[in-house]
Formats: sequence, structure tokens, C-alpha cells
Amino acid sequence: MVVLVTGAGGQLGQALQYIAQKHSGITFHFYGSSQLDIRSQESIHTIFEAIKPNFCVNAAAYTAVDKSENDRENAYAINVKGVQHLAEACRDFGTTLIHISTDFVFDGKKQTPYTESDPTNPQGVYGRTKLEGEDKVREVLKSYFIIRTSWVYSQFGNNFMKTMLRLAGERDSLSVVNDQIGTPTHAIDLAEAIVTIVLSNSRNYGVYNFSNEGTASWYDFARKIFEVNNVTIDLKPIPTSQFPTPAKRPEYSVLDKSKFKSEFKKPIASWEVSLQQHQV
Repeated sequence: MVVLVTGAGGQLGQALQYIAQKHSGITFHFYGSSQLDIRSQESIHTIFEAIKPNFCVNAAAYTAVDKSENDRENAYAINVKGVQHLAEACRDFGTTLIHISTDFVFDGKKQTPYTESDPTNPQGVYGRTKLEGEDKVREVLKSYFIIRTSWVYSQFGNNFMKTMLRLAGERDSLSVVNDQIGTPTHAIDLAEAIVTIVLSNSRNYGVYNFSNEGTASWYDFARKIFEVNNVTIDLKPIPTSQFPTPAKRPEYSVLDKSKFKSEFKKPIASWEVSLQQHQV
């Protein structure tokens, strides 16, 4: 089984590299953006021709949510056109695409967990380009899995957990929003879910939600991060109105994982348990 991974330098790409040694039945090929620029059809075709992957995991994305509001051209080039190029290569080479998407395709107005069939209504450039990328996959391919996930963090790359721990080393107190509700997802759990799909032989293609279990506000998440890491700090909950950002965040973006659990029979850890387990 040959699996091509784009975006190898990002959180998910690094998490997949971290677990790859446990899965000797899969030959992984990892490519960062300097080796495989998904904006270049030629770059993609050259690598597909060389390794002829059974699966392509697209972990490459423009994920700077706030920056994208003023950098739509680059966000579009990577999250839409780049995804289209990958989908076309997958079609031409008979490769199954596993494409990573986001809870930002929803508007956050719901009060119960989002299912895969709920109406999408992204509120910013990042969410819109990610949804358009999904649309390109659906237009071009039949053999694909789109994985919508949320609040990804890990010991790799830049993320909320690492930011909180860094700030705690610089300040005596922190204020964190407590009225945005979602589910933290450890990148290693997401990586293991992807490997489960690869090994499943499933042909039930389509969109699947995956995150850890449970719900939290960003304040709840921060509090647990500090607890697990034995950090003492004055942590204050604040409303979103006191922490304005260029891009609007969903107020509620908990994902319903019933479809994933039914198809792949894989138990999913709660975010609290996963946070504790994956401390490095």
C-alpha cells in the first residue's frame, strides 16, 4: 500500500510521520511544500508518476484563518486550485484521495452537533475556500474521503496548546474566550483515523466528520492544558466580543462522528483523555 502525504511539514503531516513506523504495511511518501507544491500541476504529476500512490492524503492547506481575510488569492490558490490539481491527478492515476477539511464550513448557528449532511455556510475566506476545495473533489472524483475536523493541536507545529504554554511562560494571567464551543482534536488521533481509512478497504466514499469526543470552550481547553502540564496561572474567561479577530469564528462547531464510527468501527477518545495521553 503506497500512500502519498502532502503538507508533510504541517501538524497532521508530522503526526502521520510520527505514527508511520507503527504501520509497516504502508509505504508512506511524505512531501512538504518545497518538494511538492500543490499549486503546480507539473509538480504533482511528476511525483504521482514516480510513486503511483494508492492513496493521497492531502494535509496541505492555507490555514491562517485571520490572514486569509486579506490574502484570498493565496488561500484560493492552495485550498481550491491546489485541491483541484490533486483531485485530477488522483483521477488520472486511479488514486483514492483523503482530503482534510474543517468545521469552518459551518456558520456555528446550530446548537447540536453538526452532521455531514447539514447545510454549509462558511463565514470567512478560510471556510469558503475550504468548502470550494471540497466541491472540487466532489466534481472531479468518485473515490474520495473528505474528513472534516476541528481545533487541531499537537506537539507539532503552531497551535493553541503551544501558544497557551508559551504565553503562560511570559505572563501571570491570561484571558481566553468561553463562548465559542467545539472539540479539540489531537493530530495524532486524526492521523490514526486516516490510517484506519487506508487499511479499511471501504468503498463508502464521501464526507466524514472526525474529531475527539466531547465539547469545550477555548477557555475550558486552556484550563485543561494548564492542569495537565502543572502550570499555575490566573486564567480568566471572556466573551468573543472582548477578543475581536479579522475572521469570524463559529460559535458552535461540535461535529457528530456517528457516520465515521459506524463505517470504521474505531473508538474515539475524549479530548481530555487524548490531551493527557499525548503529552510529550
